[in-house]
Amino acid sequence: MTNSPDSPGTLPANAEITAELGNARRAVLRKVTWRLIPFLFLCYILSYLDRVNVSFAKLQMQHDLGMTEKMYGTGMGIFFIGYFLWEVPSNLMLQKLGARRWIGPIMIVWGLVSSATMFAKTPALFYSLRFLLGTIESGFFPGVVLYLTFWFPRTHLAKTISMFMSAIALAGAFGSPFSGWIMGRIGNTGGLANWQWLFLLEGIPSALVGMVALWYLDDGPKSAKWLDEDERKILSDAMAEEEALKRAQGDSRHSIADAFKSPKVWWFCLVYFGVVVANYFVGFWMPEIIKRGVTADPWQIGLVSIIPWGFGACAMIWCGHHSDVTGERRWHLTTALLVAAFFLLLSGIPGVPPVLGIAVLAFAVAGIMASISTFWSLPTAMLSGSAAAAGVAWINSVGNLGGFVSPYAVGWIRDHTSNPLYPALLVSASCLMAAAAVLVSTREAPNAKINRT
Repeated sequence: MTNSPDSPGTLPANAEITAELGNARRAVLRKVTWRLIPFLFLCYILSYLDRVNVSFAKLQMQHDLGMTEKMYGTGMGIFFIGYFLWEVPSNLMLQKLGARRWIGPIMIVWGLVSSATMFAKTPALFYSLRFLLGTIESGFFPGVVLYLTFWFPRTHLAKTISMFMSAIALAGAFGSPFSGWIMGRIGNTGGLANWQWLFLLEGIPSALVGMVALWYLDDGPKSAKWLDEDERKILSDAMAEEEALKRAQGDSRHSIADAFKSPKVWWFCLVYFGVVVANYFVGFWMPEIIKRGVTADPWQIGLVSIIPWGFGACAMIWCGHHSDVTGERRWHLTTALLVAAFFLLLSGIPGVPPVLGIAVLAFAVAGIMASISTFWSLPTAMLSGSAAAAGVAWINSVGNLGGFVSPYAVGWIRDHTSNPLYPALLVSASCLMAAAAVLVSTREAPNAKINRT
């Protein structure tokens, strides 16, 4: 007797085929992950280190250049003006030229510019080099986020992005001791100040890794010779299903104009602006916070920084993974932002014992990092084609204006009051604003909860 399509006799075979396809797909995605993420992770560590090492350079550079807190904060933040102006064109260029011919060259150039900051003997030259560094780096992060959507379906995207972006926390965890060691141990060697050695030694690796990227990165699955034909087909089918799902849910937009017409894109800009204000508050001012409450020795400041950054890295990876497993985005992101807001506020209370102060800072960094890991899965799930290139870049561009506002505003506040509670209030409020924007923008969004079938 022949089984009908609905008869129980066909179910084990269908289930077995489905399981085989699922296992094959997971195997290919694991292979892609091990090929791409460690290298991109290293690139992002270098990128983040080159933009925030000014926080350690500040310990002496500010005095040498005769800058006020507001002036130095402006120099920190002007990086993001260049970033804002050039990010969308840079991402469109990546889509046109491919990752290999775009990411590699910009890494080489930003490494050279970062090292050239050692020659900043006046505030004006410092501002100019920081602006130029932001202009060049503007093509990297949004380009990599877009690049990952070429390889990973959205059911794996938050975890993948969180693995990549945990480089932020680990750049702080491992870069801070290195920066502190340079600032505390190499001063005046060869006639250079410690902050000059800092920029020189931390810019060179970016240029070297950029040379490697020229041959290591592939533009997409079709050009990946390290995948066999069956693996390329499995990945191609997975991404085709991803695109079909977006279209079926009616949330896919494809043209550049569509990205700017979407209200959700603008809401996401606001969310990310609040996240970035908080992120660069800890990124730029953590050495000062630790100096104020724990130790003034640069090497010890670097060692103490490992604790909050390491805790943040763990929180980022766990939150991204849990969000993928559950398929839930909205409350993972909102909760992370509320945690960040609460502990950032506590970090500004003067007179807190050192051990408690470091614990508070660790939870604040954890909330910020966890929010970053979950955030990018929302816009990348909504946008396709040129809209993805433009939309991701625009969200990151507008959001990263928070990287200018944060050090500028905090510097201005520090020039007018020594009470650390006031800048903490500002940054905490930015997280609350971002949390409210998440709740509004995802109120009826199908991508706040992913269908994992």
